[in-house]
Amino acid sequence: MNIGKRIRQLRVRNGLTQEELASRCELTKGFVSQLENDLATPSLPALMDIVEALGTNMSAFFSEEEETQIVFGENDFFRDEREALTIEWVVPNAQKNRMEPIILTLQPHQTSQSLGPHEGEEFGLVLSGNITLVNGGKKHRVRRGETFYIRGDQEHCLANERSTPARVLWITTPPLF
Repeated sequence: MNIGKRIRQLRVRNGLTQEELASRCELTKGFVSQLENDLATPSLPALMDIVEALGTNMSAFFSEEEETQIVFGENDFFRDEREALTIEWVVPNAQKNRMEPIILTLQPHQTSQSLGPHEGEEFGLVLSGNITLVNGGKKHRVRRGETFYIRGDQEHCLANERSTPARVLWITTPPLF
């Protein structure tokens, strides 16, 4: 861990100048500058004073914030290939998030699993082919380039009644797949 960088990061986040931080810790502005540029190492009591002045504690100061991945490529995808369909989870571990996107490829004359009533909503975009959305017993044709948006309060599924595969970006909240 780069202690100087972390001190600077927290000082700036708290809107403090080097002089203000130094004053709160009974240090000199020059010493704070040296710390931030890794030209000096604080004693443990000085570091504890700095951390307290920055509004945190030693445990939080030294905890490494995990950088969150926000862009995903095909190498990150997980595929579950079955005879009737293929499910691609396009965001790893999305089940821990508030929504879960998948790409569903339905083979000709096949149907997705039926999802029972649940809290939440679902959105779909037909990427290729045509599908039939069966929602609460009613059928809705959805063509390539069209979308659907439903509440999850009724049993529903997707069906491919055509002779060519269909691909759908399907997003649920909360995660269900």
